Amino acid sequence: MTSKAKKPRILIVDDESSLREVLSIMLHREGYQVDTAIDGAQAATRLRDHSYDLVISDIKMPRMNGLELLRHIKERTPETVVLMITAFSTSDEAVEAMKQGAFDYITKPFRNEEIRLIVKNALERRELRQENLALKEELGKRYSFEGLIGKSKAMQDVITLIRKVAASPVKILITGEQPFVPINCGAIPENLLESELFGHEKGSFTGAVKQKDGLFETAAGGTIFLDEIGELPQLMQVKLLRVLQENEFRRVGGTKPIKVDVRVIAATNRRLEDAVADGSFREDLYYRFNVIRIDLPPLRNRREDIPIMIDWFWERFTGHQGVQVDEDAMRRLIDYHWPGNVRELENVVERATVLGHQGKITLDCLPPNLLTGVAGGVSPLTEIPETGLDLDAYLGEIEKEILLKALARTNGVRKTAAELLGITFRSIRYRLAKFGYGDDSEED
Repeated sequence: MTSKAKKPRILIVDDESSLREVLSIMLHREGYQVDTAIDGAQAATRLRDHSYDLVISDIKMPRMNGLELLRHIKERTPETVVLMITAFSTSDEAVEAMKQGAFDYITKPFRNEEIRLIVKNALERRELRQENLALKEELGKRYSFEGLIGKSKAMQDVITLIRKVAASPVKILITGEQPFVPINCGAIPENLLESELFGHEKGSFTGAVKQKDGLFETAAGGTIFLDEIGELPQLMQVKLLRVLQENEFRRVGGTKPIKVDVRVIAATNRRLEDAVADGSFREDLYYRFNVIRIDLPPLRNRREDIPIMIDWFWERFTGHQGVQVDEDAMRRLIDYHWPGNVRELENVVERATVLGHQGKITLDCLPPNLLTGVAGGVSPLTEIPETGLDLDAYLGEIEKEILLKALARTNGVRKTAAELLGITFRSIRYRLAKFGYGDDSEED
C-alpha cells in the first residue's frame, strides 16, 4: 500500500484572533496542517519545536514584529517560505520584507481565493527549490572527486583536469562509456523536453493550466547537467544553442526572453564527431560544448585501478576496510573485459559481500560470466566446473555479450546491430529488453 504524501505544515502568526481563525479554517479545508501564534515571540517557540513549510505573518505585532520574525526564520530555517500580511500595499515594511527574503506580501483586506493562490504558489516554489537542492546533493555524491577512484595515469589525468575547471563557468563535455543519470535528453519526448528545460506559459498547450519554470530557470546561478546530449532532437539543438550563445531563452508559449546565468555540463557516450559528420548533431552546438572535454577511460583500459576500486566498494557496502581477494578471483576480475564498466564492477562486489566467506572474495562469489570469460579477456569454457554449470545463465551471458558488442560496434544503433547479427529489428529489441536494456516498444 502506498503511503500518502505528507501534508504541508503552515504557521499563521497574527495578534488578531479573528484573522487567525479565518485563515486557519480556510487552510484546514484546503488540506493543510495549520498551527497559529499570537505574535513573533510565540511563533519563534513554535518554530523551535516544529518544522514548517510556510509561515504567514502580520508585520505589525507586539513583542517580536513580522520583520524580526522573518530575520529569525531566514537565519535558522532558510528553506521555510514566508508570506507577510500588511494593511498597506505600498508600505515600507512590505518592501523591506521582500528585500529580506519574504516570498510575497498580502494586503488587508484580502479575498480567500487570493490567499489560496498565493499559498499554493509559495509551497510549489518551496518544493521546486527542495528538489533542486536534492538534485545538487545527489550530483555532489555521484560526481564528487571522492567518487572518482583510481591510481592509473588515465584517471589521475581526468581528476587533475576536473580540479582545474571545477570553479570555472566554462562549458564542459564529458565523453566515455560510463553511465550518467540526471536529465536524460534521449529519454524524454521532444514535446515534453522543451517544457522540462525551458518551462511553459499558462495555456500554451493542452494541460498547461499554470505557468511552470523550467530546469534552466530553476538552476539559475548554478549548474545544469544534460545527459545523452547526442540524442537531442534538431529543434531542441537550435533552442539550446541560443541559451549557450545569448544566455537567454523563452518559455513554451512565451514571447519575452528570460536571461539566465547557468553553467552547463553535458555528457554523451556517442562519438559526437560522427554525429556532426552525418548531420544529426549541429556543428556549431558541438563546438559550443567542446570547450573543455573530459574523456572518461573505460575500466578495461585502466585495469590497475580494479583492486583499489574493489576495496573502495567493499568498504562502502560493508563498512569494513581491507577485503581479501584470492589469487584466482583477482586474476579473473582483472582479466575480465567489463562491458558494463564501473557499474558492473560495483554490482560484482556487492554480490560478493553477500556470497563471500569471512570477508574474502573467492571464485565461487563471482557471477558466471566472469568464470566463463564470455566477455573477453579470459579463455572460454573448456570443461564443466566441478560444482556444475547453470546452462541457461551461461548461454544468456553469451547472448547478452554478443548483443552488447554488436551495439558497441554500431554506436548503439539497434537496427544496424540487428543487421550485423542477421536477426530482425524486432528480435534485437526483444532480446535487449529481456536483459534490461530498454523497453522492447522503443524505436531507434
